[in-house]
Amino acid sequence: MRYNPRLYFIICRTLRLDVPHGANSCRIVQKMMPFLDLPPLAAAQGTVSLPGSKSLSNRILLLAALSEGETRIVRLLDSDDTRVMLDGLAQLGVGWERVGDNEVRVQGCAGVFPRREAGLYLGNAGTAFRSLTAVLAFAGGHYRLSGNARMHERPIRDLVDALRLAGAHIDYLGAEGYPPLQISPSAEAAPARVPVRGNVSSQFLTGLLLAAPLSGRDISLVVDGELISRPYVDITLNLMRRFGVVVDSRGPDEFLVSAGAKYHSPGRIEVEGDASSASYFLAAGAIGGGPVRVEGVGRNSIQGDVRFAEVLAQMGAIIDYEDDAITASCGEELRGVDADFNHIPDAAMTVAILALFARGESRLRNIGSWRVKETDRIAAMATELRKVGAEVEAGPDFLRIVPPHCFLPATIDTYDDHRMAMCFSLVALAGVPIRINDPQCVNKTFPHYFEAFEAIVRPEPA
Repeated sequence: MRYNPRLYFIICRTLRLDVPHGANSCRIVQKMMPFLDLPPLAAAQGTVSLPGSKSLSNRILLLAALSEGETRIVRLLDSDDTRVMLDGLAQLGVGWERVGDNEVRVQGCAGVFPRREAGLYLGNAGTAFRSLTAVLAFAGGHYRLSGNARMHERPIRDLVDALRLAGAHIDYLGAEGYPPLQISPSAEAAPARVPVRGNVSSQFLTGLLLAAPLSGRDISLVVDGELISRPYVDITLNLMRRFGVVVDSRGPDEFLVSAGAKYHSPGRIEVEGDASSASYFLAAGAIGGGPVRVEGVGRNSIQGDVRFAEVLAQMGAIIDYEDDAITASCGEELRGVDADFNHIPDAAMTVAILALFARGESRLRNIGSWRVKETDRIAAMATELRKVGAEVEAGPDFLRIVPPHCFLPATIDTYDDHRMAMCFSLVALAGVPIRINDPQCVNKTFPHYFEAFEAIVRPEPA
């Protein structure tokens, strides 16, 4: 089946007449398509309005549920991961209603979920699984949390160990150290100081921070060892402040949540555009000439992945910042990069694609967290980069990439990983046809990705 953009989007528009939410219509069409064929592309130019951030959306949904009062969430991302969170909250008795395509109103439960017994299926949504595990550990009920096969391969021992030290009662229902989990009420008092390892996923610390106010006592969370993806923890602290809980950061590795801290609705909150998703379009501008302007993130963004634009500038792209937008254009040439990407692991995947178009080799270091994401991203990236002609060395926590002498047409496997699909769409800007298998995997965070991409690129003349 060859991808026909005109037919694809005519079908999408037609389906919207019958489907309430626009994201659903493209989802239905994509499920009909086992692959998308992207033609050789000559250039990229235009403006993209980003969907809401997944990281912000799921944190805000949970904070709104735990707060006193109703919260109006504007520009909420509509994707598989946010639907998983909304479904989970509904099963816990939290009331919410959708108002239009991108707005939801959540009636907070003031830290006490109406339902004290539930079985939650959370797919492969790490932001939902880790944060709900922590929050439900303090909820005083019986809860079973499960996910898809990949989620049951993603380690959660460090979070469970920390929660058990904090007094939680959690049992593994399968392999030790991995979901699914059974959470039961516990009468044990939480100690004042709880250590948590930070070198596997920052979502463990985020979950503990979000849950700490439910304990009713002072809790000091202490990071044991290196904390990866610190910018995502900063997002959590920023949003907790918006909902009335100020965390005392005692240096870079200790966080104190005081007894009596309670969440209160801010009334209305708007979700920033997704900075990780911005990386694909900014990269398109740098590779395909540009300018490409992304709206929804800018110099005032609270998301760490906005720093991807700094990497682009380091590689030779021309970057222009506004308060709520960033524009990228190509410079004279792109240069290879050797950098530590601990702080932006998701956006670093886009850097791996940029390395294909750069002069000289690139080395992406400190990306070990890729191995416990939606797939083993180090192995997956290495395999697919070689298909398009690159020389790749893959290590435990690094990739070394030598760009192709000549780009090769390729069929890209996506491993049920949304970022693999979005990243490798950029390779078509090398002027070679690229087939993307399983394109519907982008529904996890960006259901309209291929529509947005098609709007800014220009195919090579036939």
